[in-house]
Amino acid sequence: MKQRVRAVLLTDRATMLVITRVRPGVAPYQVLVGGGVEEGDAGLEAALRREVREEIAGEVTDLRPLHAWENDRGETEHFYTARVTAWNFADRTGPEFSRTDRGAYLLEEVPFTVEAVGGLNLMPPQIKGVLLATLGAG
Repeated sequence: MKQRVRAVLLTDRATMLVITRVRPGVAPYQVLVGGGVEEGDAGLEAALRREVREEIAGEVTDLRPLHAWENDRGETEHFYTARVTAWNFADRTGPEFSRTDRGAYLLEEVPFTVEAVGGLNLMPPQIKGVLLATLGAG
């Protein structure tokens, strides 16, 4: 069974990083940094660190499990929170960024508040609910 990892990347400015996807014929939506666990990864956290390096040329600390569930494709999705200490979207190296048929990827910094998260079209929608519940609980 395929496993996926994603991170709620929190900055020192009380914001979080999201990637806004812009694709022809689809309303823009946001995703969290992450992707599939690969055979060479030493575990979930190693896979997540690799994905952060690939997708935003970033480094993270304080990885903490947040939520996990099985998606409709039978994949287990593992979500973490993490502090992002550095990033440079211009230096990203993920293979998806070289494919022009996949649309645009825009890195955005969003306030980590109920109002801001509530206004996102965050995918998958389940993680938006988890984040809103977490923020609402303080």
